[in-house]
Amino acid sequence: MRCRLSLSSLLSALGVAFVLAACGSPAPRPPGEGETIAQSRRPASPAGADVALYALTLIDTGYRFGGKNPQAGLDCSGMVSYVFGQAAGLKVSGSAADIARQGRPVGRHELRAGDLVFFNTLNRPFSHVGIYIGDNRFIHAPSSNGAVRVEQMSNRYFAQRYEAARSLLD
Repeated sequence: MRCRLSLSSLLSALGVAFVLAACGSPAPRPPGEGETIAQSRRPASPAGADVALYALTLIDTGYRFGGKNPQAGLDCSGMVSYVFGQAAGLKVSGSAADIARQGRPVGRHELRAGDLVFFNTLNRPFSHVGIYIGDNRFIHAPSSNGAVRVEQMSNRYFAQRYEAARSLLD
């Protein structure tokens, strides 16, 4: 049970804050190896930035199946419910599949901070959910390695299991 914000979590959150706070269009950059997501044409929303930043404060929080708060541990849907409740004042509940039925569909090329990304990790649709934080990355609470962490969307494991994205914020 961790209640303190680690230095690495704080630095990660500050780094994302600087990226999200930048004005104008991002400078073009060459795609990374295996990268398949283009830069979004949807402008970042303040609520989405708040969700992404709040989620980053949970890095290294322990995993617990059915966990709904950082003190007890979080699973993927519990993390999403907790973050959206705290950062955006939205009540989000249920499993990853239940959450996938909510919100507006978002194309993969339209992802922006605060959108939800869904994966088939247990041989069933929408069995895992994370929060997109920008720059081809998402934060989630995986059962493997047992802690909230950031992953690349282009990570081979997740790229092969990606299913859909939803926006709960607009």
